[in-house]
Amino acid sequence: MLEPDKKYLSIREVSERTGVPTYTLRYWEKEFNQIKPERHSGMRKYSPQDVELIKKIKDLLYTRRFTIEGVKKYLKVDKRKKKNVDLFEFAQNEQDIDSKTVLEITKELEEVLEILED
Repeated sequence: MLEPDKKYLSIREVSERTGVPTYTLRYWEKEFNQIKPERHSGMRKYSPQDVELIKKIKDLLYTRRFTIEGVKKYLKVDKRKKKNVDLFEFAQNEQDIDSKTVLEITKELEEVLEILED
């Protein structure tokens, strides 16, 4: 991935390799505390692990259509399990939670409608 003599990449180099604009990388640093570039002479220097994480976040956001909050949850689960999380299983679990909530709200609304019709 990196040239043998390079341990870190600048923000411009990471942007070129990942296709993520520099302003987006700066924003992601604020949103995702897992991205922690080192500072050398005030310049951001990204490790190979940072670059892989950025690629993963890009895939989750742009290809798999996760929200930022969804990516944060995914990364939190991923960190706790210390292994890759099955994306389908994760999305299904998130969907199940939302489906249950929708069913509960629907049931409550039907009960309110019954009361109003009486």
